Amino acid sequence: MQQQHSRSVLALAITTALAFPNLAHAEENQVTYDSDVTTLDTVTVLGQAYRNTATKTALLPEETPQAISTLDSATLEIRDVKSVNEALRYVSGVNTELRGGSVKLYDTFNIRGFDVEKSYYDGLALQHLTGWNLQPQIDPVAIEQIEVFKGPTSVLYGAMSPGGMVNIIAKAPQQEQNTEVSVSTGSHNLKEASIDTTGQIGESDFNYRLIAKASERNSQISGIKETRYLIAPSVDWNVSEDTLINVNLYYQRDPSAGVNYAVPGVGTLYDNPNGGNLDQNTFLGDHNWHEMDREFLLAGYKINHNINDRWTFLQNARFMDASLKQKNIAHAENDPNKLDPSNISRYAYSTDESSQGFIIDNQLSGVITLADLEHNLLFGADYQTLKGDSRYINYGSVASIDANNPNNNQINPDKLTPASDTRYEVDSEQTGVYIQDQVRLDQLVLMAGGRFDNYKSNNSDINQNNFSYRIGALYEFANGLSPFINYATSFEPVAGKDRSGNDFKPSEGKQIEAGVKYMSNDMSKTATVSAFQIVKENALTADPNNKPGDTFQVQTGEITSKGIEFEGQIDATDNVNLLVNYTYLDMKITKDNTGLEGKTPIRTPKHSASAWATYNVYNGILAGTTAGTGVRYVGETHVDAANTNMVPGYTVVDLGMQYDLGELAPSLTGARASLTAKNLFNKEYYSCYNSMNCWVGAERTVEATVKYNF
Repeated sequence: MQQQHSRSVLALAITTALAFPNLAHAEENQVTYDSDVTTLDTVTVLGQAYRNTATKTALLPEETPQAISTLDSATLEIRDVKSVNEALRYVSGVNTELRGGSVKLYDTFNIRGFDVEKSYYDGLALQHLTGWNLQPQIDPVAIEQIEVFKGPTSVLYGAMSPGGMVNIIAKAPQQEQNTEVSVSTGSHNLKEASIDTTGQIGESDFNYRLIAKASERNSQISGIKETRYLIAPSVDWNVSEDTLINVNLYYQRDPSAGVNYAVPGVGTLYDNPNGGNLDQNTFLGDHNWHEMDREFLLAGYKINHNINDRWTFLQNARFMDASLKQKNIAHAENDPNKLDPSNISRYAYSTDESSQGFIIDNQLSGVITLADLEHNLLFGADYQTLKGDSRYINYGSVASIDANNPNNNQINPDKLTPASDTRYEVDSEQTGVYIQDQVRLDQLVLMAGGRFDNYKSNNSDINQNNFSYRIGALYEFANGLSPFINYATSFEPVAGKDRSGNDFKPSEGKQIEAGVKYMSNDMSKTATVSAFQIVKENALTADPNNKPGDTFQVQTGEITSKGIEFEGQIDATDNVNLLVNYTYLDMKITKDNTGLEGKTPIRTPKHSASAWATYNVYNGILAGTTAGTGVRYVGETHVDAANTNMVPGYTVVDLGMQYDLGELAPSLTGARASLTAKNLFNKEYYSCYNSMNCWVGAERTVEATVKYNF
């Protein structure tokens, strides 16, 4: 819970200026219990406009007949996560950091084997330019919790991956006053400071929250900086007992967002047949032609109105404006047998990207009773549009580099001449209407929902309709066991036409899942085990009637993902909490015209597992100490689509420790110190797209932080 403190005068001045006359929000404390992956007994204060990811209602995840995992703020803090990528390391069914840990620009992961192209922020998609670099990325300093939904869920959100989705829940304004300041230092010359202040504005009906952060560090790739500045103010206005309005902003500038390039797998992942290997920290680019500058603004509002004691209306909307400028050098090697580390060929390019988007989601939810059955109904209509443009300039070949003795100052930008200059435009919109009914009959919970979508993209000449649906059932036994089963579908738009000029249909995902959830009466033990099969149909593959030079495609491709997931946690004692996850994934291309049938897609480990133990000291000389340690294992994956080689699996150990400095002296009440070590033994690991394009995993980092609440 938030601790009471004196109000910050600066925060009051800023948030008063942001409190527009007709914008408001009423705050209600809501207790949620994390049923799958978070520490039990953690109480999270969420806004009244919060809706859980699985149902878009206030219904508990335990009542949902589909797997969902939740990471609360205490979990994110003890692990000192710096990105959503890092937060997902200990979630079953998720393979994270697909571009390695050295690339911090993206949150790249797959769920149940399927790449997830976009995350969600308070239930609305973080829109981005597909296939490009411009992707909004929410910093953990502004995150209350993260919810991971497993399997297709187009029924509530429209176009998306069949593997699932990640929904980031923002920190909401609180009525209780609290200010937390934080400073950090550590590996790679880290310098970081942040403030998070919230509370009631005077005696008014307004509550505020202001979050700000500045950070700078060296990248693990030699000679590159990573800098970030962000500010996230939000204001709630409690108009009445039944109506609240929230206005929220999130602005982030990454003037130097690190590196964005792959390294050859030859000489890093495995030995070079020509002799000579590359150091994983080597910078193969050029300091005279290196830029990665990202900026974006998210501006939104929520209106929540209780029509009566049974029906509630929520409108959630957000505008996005984003831009990114990139100057980069990439290696031009394609043949692993010809790679010479002392003379790696390269080319220069740049991108200039921008996008503007708008999303609005209208939800009407309520409870009715028919024939002694309780129906929790949800009606919704949403709309989103995205416009953007990208400019890609290829400057052709530049001076080669000796990876063993790199000279990163060879390029004169004034002498670069464009070899090609290409512009791309994005203009898309999606309109959807949906309905959902959750019926309770004693211990039996039934759920069904359907949605109709129309997706248009003017630049890709797409105008596609799709109907998605979900049905499921869950039965709650008195002993805490709740078996469940579901069938759910999803869709993703597909651009292009076949040989006859017919438009392609959306690709479709279909999942059947069965499992058991468990929660003990005292909530000290929870577990979820589920078995699933997801089939993605209408995937594009080469037309078997193609003649040499033809590029026609047909929609006969199919990918099947089958697996078992287990998540369990237990309060072993009053001091010790244990979390264990395991995933078995069998993923195959089951239909294809290019010789890949029977192959396993890249970056899909068959086995992965993790465990985290937290120990709290309440008495004695170490009272006020919380210590955590985790072990995560990711199994081997295929290095390329043809499955010609393997990327070795890896095991990494993480540590986290916090200490309440108030235990030392009353004058230090409200202060706490923490120390974290990630990849403690500095395990070297990689993620690969093919044998010549791999990304380096995150190396060991040690960081110290001091926080003070008042």
